[in-house]
Amino acid sequence: DVFEQPQHVGHKKIEFHITTDIPAVLQINSEREEKNDLYATTEEMNNAGFGKIFPTPTSNDTMELEEENDEIPSEFISRRELEKNRLSREEMEKFSVFKNYEPGDPNCRIYVKNLAKQVQEKDLKFIFGRYVDFQSEMERNMFDIRLMKEGRMKGQAFIGLPNEKAAAKALKEANGYVLFEKPMVVQFARSARPKQDSNEGKRKK
Repeated sequence: DVFEQPQHVGHKKIEFHITTDIPAVLQINSEREEKNDLYATTEEMNNAGFGKIFPTPTSNDTMELEEENDEIPSEFISRRELEKNRLSREEMEKFSVFKNYEPGDPNCRIYVKNLAKQVQEKDLKFIFGRYVDFQSEMERNMFDIRLMKEGRMKGQAFIGLPNEKAAAKALKEANGYVLFEKPMVVQFARSARPKQDSNEGKRKK
């Protein structure tokens, strides 16, 4: 008994269960992948334009695309064009006109300065008209461009937009845009109550 006991304990079964299903599983997966590839190619073919293959746009992209093409007539600048000719933040820092730049308090009027002398109202309309829905009579009437061509206000303009949201978007996208080799400085126009604000600021200090 004494000799048999350890022998009995020492016998341990080590088993390897190799199933014949593995290759089949792999095959199924590869078949699935092939099918996915087929779906992808058909999708890509559907999305192809002029020989280029575009990935299926996600919902966010489609929203942006819709926004990009959202009733902005071709007579106005595109967002791509704005971005292409706009200074980066680092480049802006090199220009003295952007020193101590403050966008100001949001309102529906924007103030543009550092305009080249050859800038005309039509140039400003080409840029800022994209923020106005010209099918709406109210928005059309709200859109107002006042370009100063003489005196000490020369090279500056005030532009009235339909609402604060449109003005904020215009400021974000057009500030630093290089027009006739000069970058525009775009800010919110000051409201009619700057004195009251400065007094409040002094009280707080």
